[in-house]
Formats: sequence, structure tokens, C-alpha cells
Amino acid sequence: MLLASLLFAGMGVFAKLLSHSMPSLEVVFFRNVFGVLLVGVSLLHRPMRGVGGRPWLLLFRGLMGFLALLCFFYDIAHIPLAEAMTYSKTSPIWTALFAYLFLHEALSGRAWMAVFVGFLGIVLITDPFTTPFDKYDILGILSGVGAALAYTSVRELKRYYDTRAIVLSFMGMGTLGPLVLMAISPYVEAKWLDFIFAKFVVPEKKLWWMIIAMGVLATLAQIFMTKAYGAAKAGIVATVSYSNILFSILFGVIFLADPLPDFVKFLGIILIVLSGILVARR
Repeated sequence: MLLASLLFAGMGVFAKLLSHSMPSLEVVFFRNVFGVLLVGVSLLHRPMRGVGGRPWLLLFRGLMGFLALLCFFYDIAHIPLAEAMTYSKTSPIWTALFAYLFLHEALSGRAWMAVFVGFLGIVLITDPFTTPFDKYDILGILSGVGAALAYTSVRELKRYYDTRAIVLSFMGMGTLGPLVLMAISPYVEAKWLDFIFAKFVVPEKKLWWMIIAMGVLATLAQIFMTKAYGAAKAGIVATVSYSNILFSILFGVIFLADPLPDFVKFLGIILIVLSGILVARR
């Protein structure tokens, strides 16, 4: 999981560098193409298994994961890498809340405290004392909410579908969705929705090595993360996964000239990590 976290942070570096030359929507497309190819190859060797029967929930999982990724990559392009990563790591907080609301799972007093601490961390990372609550804060929160809705639906989908079908619903949507959105973007005039609509930019030759590197790092990170969850208790692995934020701070400063988080944002990061660990302990 440490290696996966390191690779995910590296993927974020390449995503931000690529965002200087192409819209974040296009970066999302290239991020997912490699995953679709990988799952496609695995299907040639071993067909899918599963009873099926929940196509709308499968579509919902793919759509929520795709929307979360759109928000996440847009934030990567416009705010420090560590902040974008921290927003995405709020998903366990939302997952606990959605499991209570939609799956009727009981929350202990400790879990409610974790949710409260997490929300306090989210408030602090938006830095309400010195900066206004802006578009990047909204999209950051939505990236965590979207991921949480996707993860909550996975817990139900695993009863009906092969794991690769669930993954493919996300990566397939993340590949086809950007193509459709880029095709209709010339007919849409909505500047605020530039994280959804953008024109396709033909990558320069010098960018292809970064595109390939981003796809390879993301795919390897996904593989190592999956192996980690299969080899140890989920709570332990989830706790270790917060090292992603530390790697993102380090890589952001070294490779992207990102500023270090100020005291208020750093305190928010600590509270979100603490909240996630409290949720994962059980």
C-alpha cells in the first residue's frame, strides 16, 4: 500500500504537468484508457463470472466514479497536489455516512465522532479564515462524495458481479464519457462547467511519454492497492493509504513548486487523516 500510495502521488504529478497543455477532461480520458486495456486483456484469459441483474446500480457506480475523477483531476490542475489528494481522501467519512443512510448500518459513538472530526477537517482545509469558499473547494468535496457513493454501491454490487465488471463500469465510463463530452463541448457555453466540457487538444509528441507514464503509474498503483487489500485487514491498509497525502506534499514541493500547506490547512489534513483512521479501525 505504501508503494501504491507513492505511485498514485506520481500519477498526480504527471496529471498536473499534462494539465498545463490539455484540459483535465482529456487527462481523465488518458488516465482510464490503460485500465480498460488491462481489464480487456484479463477477460481474454478468464471470462467474467457473476449472476448480474443490477445494471442500473452498475451504471450508477460507473457514473459516480467518473464524476469524482472529473472533480479530482480538475482540482489537481488548479490547486496544490496535496490539497486535491486530501479532498479525495475524505471518501471514508462520506462512505460511513452513506452506509448509515442507505445501507442502514449502525454507527457507533466513535464512528460519529470520526465523522464530526472529518467534517471539521474539511472546513479547515477550505481555509475559511483567509480565502473565500470557491469552486475548487466545492469540486474537492464532490470528489470525496462521488467516490464514497461509488464505494458504497460496490458493497452491494459485489454480490452480483465479477470484480472486473465493477472496475470496467468505472474505467469504461471514464473513457467513453470524456469522448462524448469533448464532442459536444463546442456547442456548450458554460464557463463554470469547464471541468465537464472541454475541446480535445491533440497532444504534442513530447507529451506522450508523460501520458504513458501517468497511465502506467495509475495502473500499477491500482494493482498494488488491490493486492494490499487482499493480503491484510482493510483497516490497516486504509490507514497506510493516507501516506498518499505525505507523498503528494513532498512531490508537489519538489516537482511542481507547490507551496507547503499553511497551519490551518495542515491542521485540516491531520483531522481528515485522523477521521479516516478512526473510521477504518473497526
